[in-house]
This record gives sequence, C-alpha cells and structure tokens, in this order.
Amino acid sequence: MQYAYAGQGDLFTGPAPERSARVPRPVGRRGRIHIGTSGYSFDDWIGPFYPRGIQRNRMLDEYVRHFGVVEINSSYYRIPGANMFARMERKTPDGFEFIVKLYKGMTHDIEDDADMYTMFVSAVEPLKRAGKFGGYLAQFPWRFRKGDRETRHIAALKERLGGDPLFVEFRHDSWINRETFEFLREHEVGYCSVDEPGLRGLVPPVAVATTDTAYVRLHGRNTKNWWGRGGDRYDYDYNSEELGEWAEKLVKLETRAKRVYAFFNNCHAGHAARNAEIMVDMLGSELM
Repeated sequence: MQYAYAGQGDLFTGPAPERSARVPRPVGRRGRIHIGTSGYSFDDWIGPFYPRGIQRNRMLDEYVRHFGVVEINSSYYRIPGANMFARMERKTPDGFEFIVKLYKGMTHDIEDDADMYTMFVSAVEPLKRAGKFGGYLAQFPWRFRKGDRETRHIAALKERLGGDPLFVEFRHDSWINRETFEFLREHEVGYCSVDEPGLRGLVPPVAVATTDTAYVRLHGRNTKNWWGRGGDRYDYDYNSEELGEWAEKLVKLETRAKRVYAFFNNCHAGHAARNAEIMVDMLGSELM
C-alpha cells in the first residue's frame, strides 16, 4: 500500500524561505483561544484571502501572518512522509501549532494495520521535535455510531498513537450523551464540539471539554447541500450573529480549559479564513 502524499488542501512545494518572526497572539479573556482553519492551500482563497498572484508554495508564509494554528487535512487521504511536515515546520515561527487529521484507514475504513500507525506517528516527528505538534484529530463518519466495538476502537486509537493528544469528532448524534463524555474523560481523549446543519441525526452544537484542551470545528450550516445534492456542503459564510453565538461558547470553554482550539472548515471560496479573522477580532476586542 502506498502512503506518501502531499495532498490537496495543505500543499507545500519548493524551498523553505525564512521563518516568520512571530505567531499571532491567542485571544479570549484569558488569552487561551487559538483560531485557525482546516487546511490552508486552496486555489479559491486567492483573492478572497490570499493576494492575487500568490504561488501555492507561498500560501503558508501568508497564512502564519494571520493565524497561529492550522489543521492538516491532507493526511486523511494518504499518510504523508516526515519530510513534508519538516518543510512545513521550517516555514512557521516558533510557537506555531499543527493539528494533524488521522488517515481514513483509522477512522473510516478501520484497517487493522500496525505499519499504518507506525508510519503515521513517525511522519509527525518533525513537528514534535520542534514543539509544534498540537495533537491528532479523528473525524469519524456519520455511519460510525455508538456501540461497544466503536468505543473500543477509540480507546485503541489513543494507545496506538502513543498517548499523544487525540481529539475525536463524531458526525452521528448517538454519541452525544453523558456516558460518552465520561468515557472520553477516563481515556483522556478530547471531544470535538461542532457547528453543522441542524439535520436529523447530526451532532448538535454542544460545547464540551473532556480534557484540559477544548476543541471546536465549524463546518457551516449548509442544510441544502450537506448530503451531496450537487453543491459544496462547506459553502457557507457565517454571519456576525452566528459567529457571536460561538464567541460566547468559546469564552465559556476558556474558563474550563487551559487551551481552546477553534477551526473553521467552511473552506469554500475563502469563507473559513474570513470567518476566522472575524472571530479573532471578536475575541480580541475589549468587549469580550
């Protein structure tokens, strides 16, 4: 099986330029909230977010001027090599952080392949050595519903990944109950709170922290296209009222956690980056 990949959404090519000087400061009343996006390398961000004419190998240079953390989603499609993360690390300033999404064989296909885990853990070593590894994100599909086998798999994931920070995102509401949250706390696994359409069976916008790090992903509320009706499910631009709802929740999470991550995954046409910048302004204002 071929794993090495530098996939769409997080592409890096070319030589590493000089590092940026500093990471944008975290926000919130206690300065514990870190805002970013799910991926950073998208052609349709040129114009809405990136300057026109930018080359793809310069996108990360521009991204780190705005945000201090990013989710790497290309690792979901194939396991990257350590050299890819080493190049990304060299392009980022001290204090910048990466969250790495788990390969689909661990969350969707559920393959029992020890080498797969060994390769994945080895790939993130450059980030760990630089102190820039924030943890793994396990995003499970809607069909992954709560059961004994599924619960055991989550516990096994934590162990196979060497005990590093692990955050789990559920897409089915069967998981949203006290028993699940107690299980996650017992195994030191972080719950990923989500914002997504209010459709039957999907996860409601419950803001919960099960470790000392809270984690939030905002996917948009594109009800019409969520189930693949010919459009992009992530084509959604949050308005100020909707962002304000989550600003309040993030501030509450900040009182219960040492660190709060919030990532915008509504990546179509640069919505994620623009909404993330608005959220930074909201949480960085003197009114918060």
